[in-house]
Amino acid sequence: MAKPESWRLIPASYPYHSVTQTRFQDMDILGHLNNVAFAALFENGRVRFNRALDERSRRAADERWLVAAVAISYLREGTFPDDVDVSSGIGRIGNSSWVIEQAMFQHGHCIATCDTTIVYVNEAGPKALDDAFKAELAAMKTGA
Repeated sequence: MAKPESWRLIPASYPYHSVTQTRFQDMDILGHLNNVAFAALFENGRVRFNRALDERSRRAADERWLVAAVAISYLREGTFPDDVDVSSGIGRIGNSSWVIEQAMFQHGHCIATCDTTIVYVNEAGPKALDDAFKAELAAMKTGA
């Protein structure tokens, strides 16, 4: 896997930040955060970011956001009991989907990046994003 672009390694490149405590159970036998813990920490940051977008106020009862893909790049070891800063923003915005770009920082270093593709759907399948929501997403773009 290719190294992330240099801007991805800088916390200021992301408009949203969420600090999360690591847990003893997040460690593997070698004493560092395991890959499942990274996924859970990114998920926690993504959920908090989605709440900041206030997604529930704009969708009808039969509409929802679905995770279509998740890609994590592990860059450094993470440690317990140290907190992590999961920084989030919006990358690509499509017709019915968008990418949440994230980076996890610990002790001032980027320890992983994560890209999650989200698709907006209703009972019929993917649903086009309206212009107002696209503008809200664009306001949360990462600093690429």
